[in-house]
Amino acid sequence: MTSINTAIQLMTREDAEQSRAGEGTCSPDLAKGPWEFDIPTVPERAPDYGPGASLQDLAPVSTPRQGVLPEEYQLAGDAELEARILAAKEALGDRLVILGHFYQRDEVVKHADFVGDSFQLANAALTRPDAEAIVFCGVHFMAETADILSRPDQSVILPNLAAGCSMADMADADSVADCWEQLEELFGTEPDDGGRQPVIPVTYMNSSAALKAFCGRNGGIVCTSSNAATVLEWAFERGQRVLFFPDQHLGRNTAKAMGVSLDEMPMWNLRKVLGGNTEQELLDSRVILWHGFCSVHKRFTVNQIEKARAEFPGVRVIVHPECPMPVVDAADEAGSTDYIRKAIAAAEPGTTFAVGTEINMVNRLAAEYPEHTIFCLDPVICPCSTMYRIHPGYLAWVLEGLVAGDVRNRITVEPEVAAHARVALERMLAARP
Repeated sequence: MTSINTAIQLMTREDAEQSRAGEGTCSPDLAKGPWEFDIPTVPERAPDYGPGASLQDLAPVSTPRQGVLPEEYQLAGDAELEARILAAKEALGDRLVILGHFYQRDEVVKHADFVGDSFQLANAALTRPDAEAIVFCGVHFMAETADILSRPDQSVILPNLAAGCSMADMADADSVADCWEQLEELFGTEPDDGGRQPVIPVTYMNSSAALKAFCGRNGGIVCTSSNAATVLEWAFERGQRVLFFPDQHLGRNTAKAMGVSLDEMPMWNLRKVLGGNTEQELLDSRVILWHGFCSVHKRFTVNQIEKARAEFPGVRVIVHPECPMPVVDAADEAGSTDYIRKAIAAAEPGTTFAVGTEINMVNRLAAEYPEHTIFCLDPVICPCSTMYRIHPGYLAWVLEGLVAGDVRNRITVEPEVAAHARVALERMLAARP
């Protein structure tokens, strides 16, 4: 099956007008090399996430920027880059482990030693104790988590520093601290008669190390899309309510499935006093949702599901829980990337799947399981903007740097931040259904 990157190149060359109309790709700029957007700090140019699903999201000024990729890597063709990557891997041997997220382009993930979601990959790195370098083909918060869990003598490398996450950026440390201060003023800090704290902070894995550390310091915990219900149960045992960030949709869908009413889930808007809520709404709450979202999963709609059902009677619709609530309600199932993969692997041959998650993963599943009909709910090819920043050229650049003894794009979390973040991660690991 044609890779998504190849499809984008062909589509934008052969049908540019269709692409500009939004019927082919979400941005004709996807056909360009990411180095055309990875410009070092320029005062007059605001940072952005590049072409893709989060094209319209506003990137904070603090968004990391990648320096200039040497021209030899920009001009090298696919075959040359592949040969250079393979040669570097051969030279480095067991000193290297490459991690590839499910959402990476095929041309990158083919070189990964492990493929999975963010936490699976961070743990996978621990199975390679001889590795001196962990090259994480994902986004910034994933590399941070790997650094937190790895040994001090191991280097965690992100091939393109501009591969951030718009969702993670929607909840920054200062805004969460300001929210927490307002909540403490309203709720107080004393536990109730049952020993439950007024509020427990819960952060999704898709967040910065600073926010994981915030949870570690304040009796909170980290969750993934696969264990969010277990983590909320843990939090409800210890707290009267939960502050859940940064993804509102995962929090809402998970809590709703656990029986929490929508009236008990007010939204916190960081630009408004008390998040735009009344004191009573917050006092009556069980889950306070942060106003954040994933731009990829926000693209999926109920209309897309209805269209799939009309065109493919009996289709099995599976979506990620980062999708909006109406989409999750209209689907047959909702689950993490690993849940989606396992559901397809276990299905009877001949099953038709309409999947609501990132296009590179859906395309790869369709190639891996040809006995099924598998397609993405969103007909427009619109990958994760920041995942798409990782290109074989950047992978070759950091690997050849390692061969030469030059560690490029190392991601390092300050020891104090890492210590508190590790507490929140360990609480998650200790929580069991």
